[in-house]
Amino acid sequence: RMLTRTPSVVAQVFLLLSIVLVIAIAVIQINQQQILSPGLKYGIVLDAGSSRTTVYVYEWPAEKENNTGVVSQTFKCNVKGPGISSYESSPGALAKPLDDCLNKVKERIPVHLHKNTSVYLGATAGMRLLRLQNESAANEVLASIQSYFRAQPFEFRGAQIISGPEEGVYGWITANYLMGNFLERNLWRTWVHPYRKETMGALDLGGASTQISFIPEDPEEHLNSTLQVKLYGYNYNVYTHSYQCYGRDEAEKRLLALLLQKSNTSANVDNPCYPQNYNTALPMKDFFGSLCTQSLRPANYYPNQLVNFHGTGDPGLCQEMVSLLFNLTACRDREDCPFNGIHQPKAKGNFVAFSGFYYTINALNLSGQFSLDDFNSSMWFFCSQSWAQLRFMLPKFEEIYARSYCFSANFIYYLLVHGYNFNAETWPQIHFQKEVGNSSIAWSLGYMLSLTNMIPAEGKLIQLPLKPSLFAGLLVFLTATALLCLLFLVYLCVVSHHRKNVPRVEHVFIPE
Repeated sequence: RMLTRTPSVVAQVFLLLSIVLVIAIAVIQINQQQILSPGLKYGIVLDAGSSRTTVYVYEWPAEKENNTGVVSQTFKCNVKGPGISSYESSPGALAKPLDDCLNKVKERIPVHLHKNTSVYLGATAGMRLLRLQNESAANEVLASIQSYFRAQPFEFRGAQIISGPEEGVYGWITANYLMGNFLERNLWRTWVHPYRKETMGALDLGGASTQISFIPEDPEEHLNSTLQVKLYGYNYNVYTHSYQCYGRDEAEKRLLALLLQKSNTSANVDNPCYPQNYNTALPMKDFFGSLCTQSLRPANYYPNQLVNFHGTGDPGLCQEMVSLLFNLTACRDREDCPFNGIHQPKAKGNFVAFSGFYYTINALNLSGQFSLDDFNSSMWFFCSQSWAQLRFMLPKFEEIYARSYCFSANFIYYLLVHGYNFNAETWPQIHFQKEVGNSSIAWSLGYMLSLTNMIPAEGKLIQLPLKPSLFAGLLVFLTATALLCLLFLVYLCVVSHHRKNVPRVEHVFIPE
């Protein structure tokens, strides 16, 4: 009896153990599978503006949200020297200044990922103007960049001149992406589309053009003037317009050309927007050499002839001169047409103003949001200072910028109030800022985000605690053990049952 009981107990223990182990291994294998991210991907964007080139390095996880990478800026480098459009006569000289930034970029991106890292160069209004003025020179500059990048370890995706509307929309995408208006993390740390979150408008001021972009009150009404953008699985209809020749530098060239035109002498010209007692001599080509001032060129135009400008620091007169840069009559008082005869829906909601807007506001010692009155009084105070006083007022003093901040402030006032129809009530809805976190607000990030729609996502790699072959082997072994134990127990039951019945039968046949 003891002999049969012992194997039975052992078999039961083995059966239970096998079942428990099969369940445990399966649970561990399913729950402990580690989803290994396929790592990071990198992208490089060169923002080739009219006044300078900036190199941005972006990274994002190789798996993506709804076809769009969750991108962050990890590095930024300003290329020394002017914008690429200034190299029209010597395109080969572009390589040297680019090298300094590109060498730093190579250190930032792991070497084994260099060949899979895409580089994009987007040129803006400076090159748009050069292409209109001298198409073959513009093509030579782009070809020189192309050959420079062919010798780099990265995957060059081309140098292109982006259109004004594209620049506007990419800036709008960047601003809203950084403000968290497209994606946010929920309680479970997963990315979701924010519930009922309004997007912001974007105001960008470059050297040669300026852009306004926002979603109008009734997008259906303005379908002809909106662009459709798809991000993270959602569609947005964005109104955008780019004003060529209304960038900060080109607008100032137009002002200098107008001042010279109105002056009775070309030797000495008063400039009410330059600080009091500031004097400078500029060759005519500096302001008449541009396509934006071609119509203002005098009959006796000599590119190298010097013109002496004398600063008078007169805020009232400066504003009067700046107003001449805007054609406010072309609209003939139509509500949806602020200036230059361009259709624009009523600006609504909050706006972020970056690039040139931010730098000028910063020079006036303002930041973030403030009233129109505060802006006007700061501008008036700044414009009334003499050249000597400005040296002590500016945190960073560079002559070429310092002399022009008063003009820039008046230009911004005129553009926003008389151009885009902001008023005392809506002005505080404009946030003047340069970056969010560590990321610059610039069209380049929006460009990168739009392009990541086309960069294939990599699947997540699942790492299991047990190798599939070992897992399968253990399952087969334990299942076989359980079955053998079960068969053995059935056998014991049958034997035990048989034995119980045998003595009774014998008892019946015992003779008396």
